[in-house]
Amino acid sequence: MSNDESLPFVERRNAGGTNPAGTERRQFSNSYSDLSPAAAELGRAIDSYKAEHRRRVMTYEEILEVVTNLGYQKA
Repeated sequence: MSNDESLPFVERRNAGGTNPAGTERRQFSNSYSDLSPAAAELGRAIDSYKAEHRRRVMTYEEILEVVTNLGYQKA
């Protein structure tokens, strides 16, 4: 038996799907106020994607999808 098997499982997920404080956990920032308009648009698009797909952290492929959907392309 490995050391991991001897430890009990601790459930840390909230059954309601939100954290107890009632705020969202964001990957990058909690505010868009200090960002340029383009960066704020990207932040909102990423947060929207994460909420829609129930993701806390995104992969590079998912970020690329969001950026591409905003209309950005490689020059």
